[in-house]
Amino acid sequence: MRVAIVTESFPPDVNGVAHCAWQTARHLARRGHQPLVVTPAQRGEPAGPDERGPCPVVRVPSLPLPGYPQVRVALPGRRLTAVLAGHRPDLIHLASPFVLGARAMTAAARLRVPAVTVYQTDIASYARVYLGMGEGLAWRRIRAVHCAADRTLAPSTAAVRDLARHGVPRVRLWPRGVDLERFQPARRDMELRRALAPAGELIVGYVGRLAPEKRVDLLATVCALPGVRLVVVGEGPTAAALRGVLPGARFLGCRTGDELARIFASLDVFVHPGTMETFCQTVQEAQASGVPVIAPAAGGPLDLVRHARTGLLVPPEDAGAIADAVQMLKTGRRQRAEYGRAGRQSVLGRGWSVIGDLLLEHYHEVLDQRAAWGEAA
Repeated sequence: MRVAIVTESFPPDVNGVAHCAWQTARHLARRGHQPLVVTPAQRGEPAGPDERGPCPVVRVPSLPLPGYPQVRVALPGRRLTAVLAGHRPDLIHLASPFVLGARAMTAAARLRVPAVTVYQTDIASYARVYLGMGEGLAWRRIRAVHCAADRTLAPSTAAVRDLARHGVPRVRLWPRGVDLERFQPARRDMELRRALAPAGELIVGYVGRLAPEKRVDLLATVCALPGVRLVVVGEGPTAAALRGVLPGARFLGCRTGDELARIFASLDVFVHPGTMETFCQTVQEAQASGVPVIAPAAGGPLDLVRHARTGLLVPPEDAGAIADAVQMLKTGRRQRAEYGRAGRQSVLGRGWSVIGDLLLEHYHEVLDQRAAWGEAA
């Protein structure tokens, strides 16, 4: 099968959309298919073909997103349609489509190629935060793109409901995978723990972008708890401000690969305070690492965290509730261990190979439906 993956972000970008698109391309290549990736070029990176990674990647000209220069937005141009036509895809996969993905949807219709969209980002909220765009206007654009797709895949039941509520048809659930070999409890590193918390403090970690929508500022109450060390992993536009808001926290910057896995496994508690998550991959990586999770009872974490079983769900945007949950787990060593073991167990069936094969099932169903429509016509 020839598949064109058009994604708003791709490695070396570090975010959920980029990682999922990379894993998708990798899985397709491993299963003997022929993927091609089209994505915005990064700063200082020439537009054009790139043969690094699991498949060919074509990077198109882009500009930085206002207020968040680490995010690139593709510029208009005719090259996209030419690239897609040249690949002769059987199916076009649109990852978190908004700008580049919207143009790819138009190209798919022109080329008469079926399209599967993957809803991965709360774009309406991001458009409000970064572009000053009303959520209603953003949803009209989202709806226009996804309504034109043969199928939309959403990562959580909350995202499925959100799309249905806004009139998006043909929505199916497709969760995210997790690297179970990389993220595992055996990577716990006592030397790292001593370096992060020399007085033996409880180590509470956050991993992710440092951006307004992540609400990392809510962790100030955690910093104030005695015997607790907050560790923050990630970069982003609010990094400088957060260093002042979170006194005593250890900021480790962006970490990836095995180094990130070692940090995850060395935490005592993982906390994610943001409420705009359609899935929340870092919650799943923490669970794979055997670490109990504290997350808001909203969005993607509702599917991932079983309250009082694999972690604790707290009221959204409630800093006091987050601190109370951390304090509860601080005094409950046995509880932390039980939650961590249960969290690891809960993700054992979510390796990327399993999730990738589920995606292929969606592809084949869409292709079969298109073939049936053609016969009926």
